[in-house]
Amino acid sequence: MQPAPTTSPEAFFIVVVAFSSAAALAAILGHRGIAIPAVVLELLAGVLIGPHLIGLQVTHAMTMFSNVGLAMLFFFAGYEMDLRRIAGLPLRLGLAGWIVSLALAYSAAGVLAWAGMTLSVLYAGSALATTAIGTLIPILSDAGEMRTRFGAFLLAAGAAGELGPILLLTLILSTQSTLHETLILIAFLLLVLAVAAFAVRSSSRTLPVLERTLEASSQVAVRWVLVLVFGLALLAYNLGLDLLLGGFAAGMIAREMLRGDPLPGFESKLSAVSFGVFVPFFFVVSGMALDVTALFSSVAAVLRIVAFFVLLLVVRGTPALLLYRRVLDSRDRRALALMSSTQLPLVLAITTLATAAGQMSAAVAASLVGAAVLSTLAFPMLGLRVREGAHAQHRRRQGR
Repeated sequence: MQPAPTTSPEAFFIVVVAFSSAAALAAILGHRGIAIPAVVLELLAGVLIGPHLIGLQVTHAMTMFSNVGLAMLFFFAGYEMDLRRIAGLPLRLGLAGWIVSLALAYSAAGVLAWAGMTLSVLYAGSALATTAIGTLIPILSDAGEMRTRFGAFLLAAGAAGELGPILLLTLILSTQSTLHETLILIAFLLLVLAVAAFAVRSSSRTLPVLERTLEASSQVAVRWVLVLVFGLALLAYNLGLDLLLGGFAAGMIAREMLRGDPLPGFESKLSAVSFGVFVPFFFVVSGMALDVTALFSSVAAVLRIVAFFVLLLVVRGTPALLLYRRVLDSRDRRALALMSSTQLPLVLAITTLATAAGQMSAAVAASLVGAAVLSTLAFPMLGLRVREGAHAQHRRRQGR
């Protein structure tokens, strides 16, 4: 969908009301024991107010805020990637699992393309092999799973399932030569390493200054993190890379810079700016761009959603069940399979690119996104229930 050429203040206000209402509804339902991720309600709110139902058009301003929100979402995904914590066995298994997932995803996409479904094997396969670790992190934090052994394995699997597809988008899905794209990616990574080295080495001088302004109106720490995110995203975009790579790299740099001296209250302030303003725009605008009329236009369309939903679980869940047999018990492997299969942001990004390039029909893209929405609704809650069962079993064993 092309954004409308003009910016309507009323339309912009409606989007703000939509994602604020979605967050309020998620909080109310959560208080009553019904855990629905706010991102799902934000996406549904976008569908409701979008051109296919109420009729609101996407404007340039909405698109700009949506892109910033996507960059910030992947900043937090990179920020949570504590490489020291997931290094070793968790990261090795995560990478191996993603390679297995990629083989399964491309095989499944090839069969679907052979059967006549309008899709690109590269785009569809890359979408199926993702993991929404950025979406899972708030859920895991609330459940106290971020600092557990299980959490380390899930973070590593999620890192591979999120960074791997971003690199694929940069290298394989480009219309330019692979060698050219590889050289550009290497140049970008070298620049990121230089920025990271400068930030880490200067942290002993800069962090005390940043800490003194955390409660001041200048908010220097938050502002310079935004400079880092936007700067690397802009650099990636100008080099012909995906802006997601810039946001992810900025998050990892910020994590390394703050490792030795974390700023009290910094994360909450940055979360308020990102998840209170920018990130919801991405999900609402994505919902507005979703061709919801194609989702339930026929029995075949509904079956497509079901098929993609099952494929998400098979592609990302199978490695968790097979490769972690020596390190996790059966309950934890099932929980890992379910949570690793949770997908949404990258599926939205990849299907948007695919439809714009004419490599995927709007109906197929809508079905993929619909399946990803269902995965975000179902898999984290089921995974947490399995983990609760594992905790209860462990307590019973200790009682004996």
